[in-house]
Amino acid sequence: MRRVICLLLVAALLIQPGVATADQGSISRNIRGWTILSDSDAGADEVIASAKRYRINHLQLSHDVVHDLREVRDPRRQAQVNRLTDLAHTSGIREVAAWDHALYHLAYYPAEFRTGPNGTIDLDNPAFWEWFKADYRQMLDLVPDVDSIILTFVETGARVENQHSTRLKTAEEKLAHLVDQVASVIDERGMLLYLRTFGYYPAEMERTIGAIDRVRNQRIRVMAKAQPHDFFLTHPIDVTVPRIKRPVLIEYDTAGEYNGQGKIANAFVAEHADRLRHYRKLPNVIGYVARTDRYDESRIVNTPTEINLFALKRASEGASNSRIYFEFAARKYGLPAAPHVARALARSPEIITSTLYTLGSNSANHSRLDYDPYCSSYHRSVSGKWVDPPETFVRHGVNKRFHYWIDVANHLAPPHCKTDGVLRREAGYVLDRGWVTPGNLMTQEYLDHLNIEKNHGVNLAKASLRDVERVRKFLRPNDYTQLKSYFERTVLTAELHRAVAKAYFGYRIYVQQPSTELARSIWDGLDEAQAVAARVRAYPAPPTGEWNWVIDAAQADLYLKRISEGWDRYSNIKVPRPVFVGTGR
Repeated sequence: MRRVICLLLVAALLIQPGVATADQGSISRNIRGWTILSDSDAGADEVIASAKRYRINHLQLSHDVVHDLREVRDPRRQAQVNRLTDLAHTSGIREVAAWDHALYHLAYYPAEFRTGPNGTIDLDNPAFWEWFKADYRQMLDLVPDVDSIILTFVETGARVENQHSTRLKTAEEKLAHLVDQVASVIDERGMLLYLRTFGYYPAEMERTIGAIDRVRNQRIRVMAKAQPHDFFLTHPIDVTVPRIKRPVLIEYDTAGEYNGQGKIANAFVAEHADRLRHYRKLPNVIGYVARTDRYDESRIVNTPTEINLFALKRASEGASNSRIYFEFAARKYGLPAAPHVARALARSPEIITSTLYTLGSNSANHSRLDYDPYCSSYHRSVSGKWVDPPETFVRHGVNKRFHYWIDVANHLAPPHCKTDGVLRREAGYVLDRGWVTPGNLMTQEYLDHLNIEKNHGVNLAKASLRDVERVRKFLRPNDYTQLKSYFERTVLTAELHRAVAKAYFGYRIYVQQPSTELARSIWDGLDEAQAVAARVRAYPAPPTGEWNWVIDAAQADLYLKRISEGWDRYSNIKVPRPVFVGTGR
């Protein structure tokens, strides 16, 4: 009886209308946005159709739809942007924004303006800016119903800060002047302009903020990521946001660019909801915008990963994280199945940070299996660039505090990643302080740590799959199939990473000090990787996107070849398969 009463109370909660926020009446403080990256028409239609139940009032068209505004000169792209803009407006979405980057590549601009040193643009030539603005007007004429432009003005093709000027003395002045020229055209049409912030390291972020401070146009808004640099689960909040003297829209990657891209356990409620709760307290923050896919057919609406979109909506309405998990599971999969499905989804953060991350640092190449030669995992993407002191406490069965640089990067990084120039440019102090030192410093201690962590990820993934299997009788057949596939892919991914990590990082020790015991461990990993890779190839492929999940099986083959036949990066040292006495092997 008590259980029935609880279920009735929960049901009553689930059918309540959304809790209104205090600023719901003001669109300027209550932007609820989504971004479509894929140029799939069917996918975009599905996303827009789903937007109404989330009360979405802002839609961005980016990447494969329109990344640079010049792309709307392509009739296909122009037609798609205009169709989606019309569809969004008729579906009740007030503001549709197209992405742009400026400047484009240098050859885009007429030679008559490239009269600076080494063929750079002379920014002091008024005729260049007249041409620039006329060109911008022509592009906007092709998409007349677009309401806003999202402008990336740093890290572009022909970086404006590298162009010639005697009048504009600093990079910040050049960047600000460029923005004001774009803004003058935007103002002519009563549109809005948002500036995207970006920086690989704190000094770059400082430069971007400095440039924004120098922009004269007061109507300009800013769009900042919920994390500094990029969308990593271990990155902190962006502490520059309160310093931006503009209305700021916060961008969330609910599709998991670095964290599984919606193909595996990607229910990150706290990741999105907790950040939203922090940012919405800031007086300059005007709302959120969330990515809905990572190219092709990888959209997350109508999948278990849609919970991330739901988390932003419900957190903005006051719901707790535990309630968000349960509500989503109950609404999508029914009350009887909800407790187990919610529990399965709630393991996602720990599964992913044990699988696609290693000892607190992301170790996947845009979700792809790639421990070496991909170097960003060991310098550019290290969360220690953004926290002071640069330390993390790793649970996952390891239960130990690590220094991001002295402990994690210094031991896990391949030798070539310590000297490729990126670390010196983006975090030179790490080298100056001796936190990262030359050479291959992988040790048995760190191999033991990561083996424990990867095992932990596998065990949690299997536990979530069991939760889904337990409630099969309560699930609609299609829902059961979708959830089962979601967590089976998660198990396979976790097992493949466990096996390859064991072999690769073990190999890094072997090339320094070979031993039969270590060779056996390496081959245990290689054999497991081949067995899991065969299961991956035989498994139905998930929807397409940037991360081709099946290709990870080929990556496992590559590590087998490198380790068994010799890897030029490691003096072509081979690890022969050990002979086991008495077994015939």
